[in-house]
Amino acid sequence: MQTDDKKTKELLDKATKLFEQTKPFSELIMRYKCAMLEVRTKLDVLNTQLSLENDRNPFESISCRIKSVPSILEKLERKGLSLTSEAIEQNLNDVAGIRVICSFPDDIYVLADRLCSQDDIRLLEKKDYIKNPKPNGYRSLHLIVEIPIFLMDGKKYMRVEVQFRTIAMDFWASLEHKLKYKKDIPGDIDDISRRLKECSDEISLLDLKMQEIHKQIESKVPAGSLPPKKEK
Repeated sequence: MQTDDKKTKELLDKATKLFEQTKPFSELIMRYKCAMLEVRTKLDVLNTQLSLENDRNPFESISCRIKSVPSILEKLERKGLSLTSEAIEQNLNDVAGIRVICSFPDDIYVLADRLCSQDDIRLLEKKDYIKNPKPNGYRSLHLIVEIPIFLMDGKKYMRVEVQFRTIAMDFWASLEHKLKYKKDIPGDIDDISRRLKECSDEISLLDLKMQEIHKQIESKVPAGSLPPKKEK
């Protein structure tokens, strides 16, 4: 007799194959990919322009991804929504995602402001987890933007999620994600969470120190103006 887990996996596999074969879904994913590439191009252009102004690139790397079909299905079911292309387009903001890794926190805000100031970009939502970290210590700037794509049958606005992090923030988030989904973790889970939060605070302070050192090297701030050590 099949286990419930195996049955669930088989049903999900069937739903995934069915979803991938439907024309409306394929066309929707195509539109998300086009929108994602449009936003990426804008960020690449900004990176090039700002590098000429400042003699350095404001971001270290950029990556794009389209949410996997199982992840889309799982999110629709979790929200109690129908498994349709219309439900995806109307209710999910993170089907198309871009992650930008910057050197310093200031670079994040400069890039985000320049991106959102472009007249064909609509800012729908902004969540600043750098100034207001999540309780677990997660830090990042999240934007939900709409951008027009031009198809054979006209113009269509599509949503793209853009995440901005520093190298240090990305390092912490990647490790925290891996540790979070480990099974059978021995020891005190609350203690592990507390220590991860402490690491996040220390990484944030390191980001600020490195930023001030960079400004000092560029003669933008006087010597000895680094942020004071945070009291415990």
